[in-house]
Amino acid sequence: MSSRSPLVARTDRLSAVWMMVVVGALALAVYLLFRLADGEGPVPFTVACVALAILLAVMAFGLLNPDRLRSQYTEETLSLASDMLEDIKGGLSAESAEAICRHLMPETHASTIAVTDETHVLACVGDMVEDFPPGSLIHTPATRYVIEHGIVQSFTQAIEVKGERGRKRQIPAGIIAPLKVRDHTVGALKFYFKNTHEVNRTQYALVAGFSELISTQLAIHELELQEELTARAEVRALQAQINPHFLFNTLNTIASFTRTDPARARELLREFSSFYRSTLDNSGSLIPVTREIQQTKRYLTFEQARFGDDRIEATFTVEDDVKDAPVPAFIIQPLVENAVRHAMRDEGALHILVSVRAAGENALTIEVEDDGVGMDKATATRLFSESERAANVSAPQGGGAGVAMHNISERIKRFYGPNSFARVDSRPGSGTVITLHLDLLGSIFVDG
Repeated sequence: MSSRSPLVARTDRLSAVWMMVVVGALALAVYLLFRLADGEGPVPFTVACVALAILLAVMAFGLLNPDRLRSQYTEETLSLASDMLEDIKGGLSAESAEAICRHLMPETHASTIAVTDETHVLACVGDMVEDFPPGSLIHTPATRYVIEHGIVQSFTQAIEVKGERGRKRQIPAGIIAPLKVRDHTVGALKFYFKNTHEVNRTQYALVAGFSELISTQLAIHELELQEELTARAEVRALQAQINPHFLFNTLNTIASFTRTDPARARELLREFSSFYRSTLDNSGSLIPVTREIQQTKRYLTFEQARFGDDRIEATFTVEDDVKDAPVPAFIIQPLVENAVRHAMRDEGALHILVSVRAAGENALTIEVEDDGVGMDKATATRLFSESERAANVSAPQGGGAGVAMHNISERIKRFYGPNSFARVDSRPGSGTVITLHLDLLGSIFVDG
């Protein structure tokens, strides 16, 4: 397969044109000097030649200015790099590998471009696609050497390989570069050429540069994947920390209603089933804030049944513009649970206000406010403190609440970046306000 307008070919051709124009201008100037020295030729002819020489000079130093060419090629290369990064943002796969090959093919002298993982061809585009189809085992010792040692290799002596269809095939020349994640080689980028003279420093630099670019993006994807796995593990940890006392108390409450109010017992049982089903299902990265609110309301249904509807009064306010905003699962319900468990007075109602609103164009504020017993400043400070968790000591409000609070604080920073935070404002006897500020621009995941 021969490319008609590759990036490097255009550079070579324009460099040749540059030289031709300069040589032509010099030749014309010498010719004019001889004409003038001999006193030959009419004045108009001489003037025309001078004008032509000036025109050629302008073309050489204006239209074909090297700085201008470099700027143009830099823009084209950056555009190509941007397209490739978009192709592999989901990691190295057969689809992303083929997209890489198709993007690179028009920009090189290669007749065939292939991408492999550690053992198989992921994609191949060009003359040899029938011999090295996707899914076939790696065919060349050179590729295996690159993957094993993690270094760029080129060859200009033809090698003979046996293609997938069993026929032998000569590869005149090639350049093979490793694709790495950290220090581990995960695949190879291969350029094959029809002629040995096409394996030059420019092509070598292109292959090495593109392999570094792809490797960097693969490393970024790996980090994002590790972040997501960590976040999912923390959600699982929260799921495992569901208070056994809450479970038993709720079941006992439902059991008591089976005698006094069977209809409500059935309703509570259905809600309880939905609550735990949602608890198990909400292990994705992010969920709509309305789903988290719904789960929180279910939780309060059981606590109101247990303590009495007049003992817990909750109000939820969610602005229309943020109803579908993505938030981590188990980010609001544990805050409300913390208020129920630790802020209720011995008598009277506990009022809880949950509000979700936009904070500017690209941020979200979640507040859980109660009018309960409150806490002193030192206790409020320790509620989300890192040192408290490091010491494996529960927050002063007791039980698993401390672990849950730390978990929430760390997850919002992981999901939304360093500009996100959790804050506690409280005074003894005056209630507590917990504020979560989520920087949506810093979000690293999509709705999972």
